[in-house]
Formats: sequence, C-alpha cells, structure tokens
Amino acid sequence: MNQNPNTYPHPSRRMVQYAQKGMVATSQPLAAQAGLDILKNGGNAIDAAIAAAATLTVVESTSNGIGGDVFALIWIEKERKLHGLNASGKAPMGITLEKMRDAGHDTMPKMGYAPVTVPGAPSAWADLSAKFGNLPLTDTLKPAINYARYGFPISPAVGYFWERAAVAYAKNQGAEFDGWQATFTKNGKAPQIGDIWKLEGHANTLEELSKTNAASFYTGALADEIATHAAKHGGYITKEDLVAHKNSWDAPISVNYRGYDVWEMPPNGQGIAALIALNTLKTWDFTHRDCELSLHRQFEAMKLAFAATKYHVTDPAHMQFDPADLLSETFAEKLRYQITDTAGEPLVHAPTPGGTVYLCAADGEGNMISFIQSNYMGFGSGIVVPGTGIALQNRGADFSLDPTHPNALSGGKKTLHTIIPGFMTKDGQAVGPFGVMGGYMQPQGHLQMVMNTVDFGLNPQASLDAPRWQWMEGKNFTIEHGFPMHIAQGLARRGHNISVALDSGGFGRGQIIWRNSQNGVLIGGCEPRCDSSIACY
Repeated sequence: MNQNPNTYPHPSRRMVQYAQKGMVATSQPLAAQAGLDILKNGGNAIDAAIAAAATLTVVESTSNGIGGDVFALIWIEKERKLHGLNASGKAPMGITLEKMRDAGHDTMPKMGYAPVTVPGAPSAWADLSAKFGNLPLTDTLKPAINYARYGFPISPAVGYFWERAAVAYAKNQGAEFDGWQATFTKNGKAPQIGDIWKLEGHANTLEELSKTNAASFYTGALADEIATHAAKHGGYITKEDLVAHKNSWDAPISVNYRGYDVWEMPPNGQGIAALIALNTLKTWDFTHRDCELSLHRQFEAMKLAFAATKYHVTDPAHMQFDPADLLSETFAEKLRYQITDTAGEPLVHAPTPGGTVYLCAADGEGNMISFIQSNYMGFGSGIVVPGTGIALQNRGADFSLDPTHPNALSGGKKTLHTIIPGFMTKDGQAVGPFGVMGGYMQPQGHLQMVMNTVDFGLNPQASLDAPRWQWMEGKNFTIEHGFPMHIAQGLARRGHNISVALDSGGFGRGQIIWRNSQNGVLIGGCEPRCDSSIACY
C-alpha cells in the first residue's frame, strides 16, 4: 500500500475521553500506553508519568531526551496538596561571560557544548519515584528500555520533525557532533515514517539508570562518560558539575482567575508569564471567544507579561524582585493601564522556538501529575555522548551575554527556563493538570487553555482543538487556519500585524485532564496537532 501518512483530505474529529480508574495523555501513543500499563500493574499516576516520560525519550527523541530537564506539578489527593519539582540544571562552573566573548560570541551559541547545562531528567524520575511512586525505576523504565532495544515504528509527527532535524543538524561541523549522526541517522538520513528504529545505546543507558536509581548519571559510570567526552571536545561540563546537581521541591505559585486557582512553577520557569497575563485580564468580562476586543486584550496582556518575564526572571537567587511582586494587584493594575484600544510595542526581544514534550496522568485514587520534559531546541545541542543515546540539551542558549541583565551567564547559575507544567484547583480541590509545550508558545497556550475552559466553557478536547494565536515579536502575531478572518481583520485595524501560519507546527502541543468533582470521573483531551493520544481505563 502506498499511503501518505501526512495527508488528510477529509475532516476528522477527536472526542473528549472519559475514564474512572486512570488516564494518561501524551504526545505519542506508545508512551501513553506505557503509562497505562504501569497503572494497571500497581503504579500510581506518578509512576505512569515516569514510564511515559522515559518512553518519550525513545519514541519522540525529536523533542526530549535523557539529557534534558523536567518540571512537574504533583497533586497528592490524601494530602490535598500540590507539590512542585524543579529538575532544571545549572550552567557548568567553568563557563564565563569572558570565555564566550573571547570565543567571538555576542549571544549564546545554540549548538555545541557552550549551551549545555547539567541535565535534570534522570534525577527527576528518581526523585519522583522515591517521594511519591509505588514502583521502582526497574519497573517504570522497562517499557522505554524495550522500545529502545527492540525497536518502535516512527509516527507521523515525529518522522516529520526528525527529517527536518537531520537536515539542520547536518550543518553542525566537528567531531563532537559525530555521536548525534551515529545515533539518529543512518548514513546521514533520518528514518522515515513507519520505519522501525532501534536505539541500543539508549536502552543500555536507561537500564543503567533503572539499576542505579539514576545515580550513575551524576556520580558513576555515565557521569564519567559525559565528562570525558566534554573534556575531549572543549566542553565546560565536568563530573564535579554532575555530582553537585540537586533538584528542588518548590512551592507552586498561583493567581485566582474567576474562582479557579491557576498554578505554575515559580522562577526560573516562565510560568509566571501566564499568571501575569491572567491577573491582568481578570477584571474584564470575556463572554465570547471569537471577539475582537477580547482577543486584542489577550494579545496586549500577553506581550506585557512577556516583557516582565524576559526582563526579570532568572535563577531565583539572582532575581531583583520577588515573584509575588509580579503577581500583585498593584502590578496588574499598572499593566491594565498600558492596554489601550490599539496595539502597543513591548520592550522585549522576540521569543525563540523550542521542542518539548508535555504529558499528564491521573489515577483512581485522585492523584494527578502535570509533567514537562525537554531538550529545548528539538534534539538539543547536537551532542550525543557516543554509545549512550544521551542527547545533551542546549538550555543555556537562553542566557544573556549582557553582564547587566538579571539572566546574564554565570557558572553555577540556572537560566530562565521555558518549560512549564500547569494545574488548576477550585475551592481546595483538584480540577486537573494541563499544559501546552513549545518554547515561548507555552505561557500563551496556558492562557488560551485556561480561558477556553473558564471563560468559554469548552471541554478539554474542544479547548485543544480551538485555533490558536501566537505572539512573535513587536506587534506581530501569527494565527492558525480556522481563526475567524473577520476577527483577524479587526485586529489588524487595531494595529496588530496578523499573518496566517502555513502549518500548525509552531503552535504547541497540549494535553488536559480534568476531574469531575461530583463523581471523580476523569475527562481528557489530547493534542490534534501531533501524534498525541490518551490511554485510559
């Protein structure tokens, strides 16, 4: 059969999903099923998320990997409490602004060892398992190990982005990039959609992580391999940097939006941008979704929130303001005052694209998790430690080389981080996890998902199906096909520069699980813009 996996000549519709005992929503069907299998074998929502996340490093390597970072929001029903895990790593101690300037850089490089920060993903899996899980990593990483060792078919969205990456990463010149080519291409070519692909080195690394509870990555044999490769190729990351890595359990931050508490991780994450925008918008009435004035105000609030975030947010130890100051009513009122009837010009640089996976899970006991994992720009830095499958992230690309900027590069410092999990509660009870991955689209996606739910009454699937908008820079916004053109024309008359995207690849990929407060039934939606799937029972 000669079938084109990316051609859909007829309309299609996904239905909202309902379940009672458990639900896992991810951007790839095999990962969702891996999480469900763990639920059925005695695991809870946290175990399911770990299994799905590890599997995604295999079956969706285009957006995340073992060498990336993690943030998570975890609702533990018996405690009626939301916990926050920050598993983002610091810049190597040996990197400095001066070294970057001496190397001829005006901005942080995106490829190579310079933007590599200490990966937090393996430690996130271990810490989540130890604190909240029912099962050990030897169980929860098993599905990922099997897919890596015995192979998996390339799904349509993954195949599309893998082929694009093969072209882009082929431009990276130098021996330090040989591991990427050997791991993710065959004779320089990406696998095609439907091909079976194996990652033997990846499988061995996951097995080592499962047996050592991830310790090998930071203090053992895997740490030695990472440090040796970095030293050989002029990298900055050392074993001492890996040994020093430690995650933090941080109290989530929130704003109340029309009776719902919307929760994000605190800085160094950018989730505060979504909260600033919601806090700015909450005094206005939004009755209709497709309303020119409503969208104009959303556009303006989002730009102002980005301006504040890009200027102020970095490693919390280096911030000049407390996050509470940025979420105060006083600050919100200042931002509202700046929103007029026409488009304004924000004092902030253009966002950059990113590659990330978002997933969420819920179990029959009421536990829920909002989980996000990323190598940042697609496969990350372009460096794979040979034979291990460890693709190192390029998260340090977001550091500033301006010494006066709060997010200026410094050894041992965390950068402003794009990946953000979201969660909603109401009257002290969990409503559920939500998220939209994709670089600086993420807070914009969070804003749109919250408003779709709270203001416009859309179910999770309809919320994700709705056409999205995205601020690009200045007064420039991109909209998806399906966005009402008469509204777009009205926004243009207000001074916004509106363009229609050729495809939906840049508008993020989200998942949502809500819980019915009356009977505990789980209600889920998954992203129509990718291979996304819900597994439930």
